[in-house]
Amino acid sequence: MLALIALTLAQSAPAATDADTRAWWALTAELSNDSMEGRDAGSPGYDRAAQLVADRLAKAGVKPLGKDGSWFQPIALERTDIARADIRAGGTRLRFLHDITASPTGVPAQLAGKLAYRGYCGADTLGDVRGKVVICHNTRRAGLPSADDREKALTAAGAAAMLAIADPGFTVEPPRWPFAYARSVRIAGTPVAPVGLPVLTINADALGKLVGKGRDAARLIAGGSSGAPLPAFDIGTDFTARFTLAHSKLTSSNVIGILPGTDPALADQAIVLTAHLDGYGHGTPVDGDGLYNGTLDDAAYVALIVRLAERRAGQGFRRPIVFALVTGEEKGLLGSKYFVANPPIPLSRIAGNINLDQLRPIFPLDLLTVHALDDTTLGDDARAVATSMGIAVQNDPEPERRLLMRTDHWNFLKAGIPAVNFVFGYRPGTKSEEIYRQWYRTGYHKPQDDLKQPMDWQAAADFNRFFYTLTQRVADQDAPPRWKPGSTLRPKSD
Repeated sequence: MLALIALTLAQSAPAATDADTRAWWALTAELSNDSMEGRDAGSPGYDRAAQLVADRLAKAGVKPLGKDGSWFQPIALERTDIARADIRAGGTRLRFLHDITASPTGVPAQLAGKLAYRGYCGADTLGDVRGKVVICHNTRRAGLPSADDREKALTAAGAAAMLAIADPGFTVEPPRWPFAYARSVRIAGTPVAPVGLPVLTINADALGKLVGKGRDAARLIAGGSSGAPLPAFDIGTDFTARFTLAHSKLTSSNVIGILPGTDPALADQAIVLTAHLDGYGHGTPVDGDGLYNGTLDDAAYVALIVRLAERRAGQGFRRPIVFALVTGEEKGLLGSKYFVANPPIPLSRIAGNINLDQLRPIFPLDLLTVHALDDTTLGDDARAVATSMGIAVQNDPEPERRLLMRTDHWNFLKAGIPAVNFVFGYRPGTKSEEIYRQWYRTGYHKPQDDLKQPMDWQAAADFNRFFYTLTQRVADQDAPPRWKPGSTLRPKSD
C-alpha cells in the first residue's frame, strides 16, 4: 500500500524532471504521506519512517552505527502537554491555541490577577504592577525593550504574569495561529527549571477581548507593530488561567549509519550528514486539516540524504560519511544534542557536518543563504560549488530570526565541529520573496506543508545536485573542514 501511495504521489513530479529528482520525490512522498502521521517524535508514525530510512540505507550499502549493531540510537524522552486550559478575561473565555498559548513548563497550574496594559513594558514605564497580569508588546525592534528586558522588569516589579502579544509587525517571520499544541519534550533526566514569571503568548487579533470595548485594540496593535509611543493603563478586569498538565515518557531514535571511507589516511575525518526525521504529527486543525505532514520540513531532505547513499551504492568517498537522521528537532534539537553528547564514533574523528533543513524549493534557486558562511571552510566549499552552478551565496539577511541556532547544525558548531546549513534566498521585491513570505505565513509548521503544495522542480533538481557535489567535494578533497581565524562561533576552548 505504501509503495502504491508513493508511486501515485511521485507522479505529481512532471515527467520532464530527471530520474533522480523523481526518485527523490517518491521517497519524500513515502516519508510524508498521511500514513506516516506527521512523524511526531516517539509516535508509531515516526518509528515507521525510521524503519523505512534504515531499510533504504541498508539496501544502499551503508553500515549500521546504532546501539548493539542496529540502525537506531534510542533516546529516552519525557513529555509534558497542556491537556486542558481554562483562560478567562472577566466573563470572556479565550480559545487556547487560537487566542492564547503557553509553554507547559512555563506556567503554574493556575494564576490570577488584574489586567494591566503597559505597552513595551520598559522598566521605566511599568508603575505599580504588583500582582497584576501585564500585557506587553513582544516587539523585536532595536531600541525597544527585548523579551529578556521585559521579563526582568516585570519580575523585579512583582507582576503576576506577562501576556506577550505576538507581534504581527515582525514581518520576516509573522506569528502563525493556531498553534498545533502546547507541548514540551526533553531528554529524560534533564532538569526542569522552576517556573519564574509566567509568560503567555497572545494573538494580536484577541487583544480586544482583553482591553475591553472602551479601547481601540487595533490602534494599539498598529502602534506596537510600528514602534510608535504607546500608553500605559490599568484595565482592572480579572484574568484567570487554570491548566491541566499531562506527563508521559517515550522513546524516539536517531537513525545512524556509516559509509566507510576509501583512504585510510582520512579515516579519522568523518563527515556527518544530518536532517531531522521528526515532524509535528497531529495538531490543531487548519482549514479542516489536523495532520502536519512536514513534507518540506524536513522529509524532503531526509530523502535527499538517503538518495545520496543510493547513488553511491556502497562505494565510499575518501572520508567516511556518517548518516544521522535525527529525532526531536522540532522539540528543541534533541536528537542532534544527544548525538553530540553520545557520539557513535569519537567527536575527535568527526571533521565536519553538513545539515539539511529550512530549505524551500518553491521558487528558482539563484541565491542561497549559507549559515556560518564565513566561519569555516565549509562556507568556502559551498560558495565554490554554488558559483560553478551560477548560484550566488549570502550570509543570513534576517539574523533577528536566529535561524542559525534553530536547526541541528547548531549543536555541532557548539561542540567545535565545523558545520553548515542552507536556506533558499531571494532578492527583495521579487516574486521569489513573495512566495517565500507566503510560505512562512501559510506553510511553515502547518498542515499545508504537504505533498499537494506547489513545487519548483528545477529548483529542487538544482539543490539536489548542489548537495551531491558539495558532499563529494568535502569528502574527497585533501584538507578537512576547519575553522577560520576570527570566527565568533568557534568555541573558545576549541
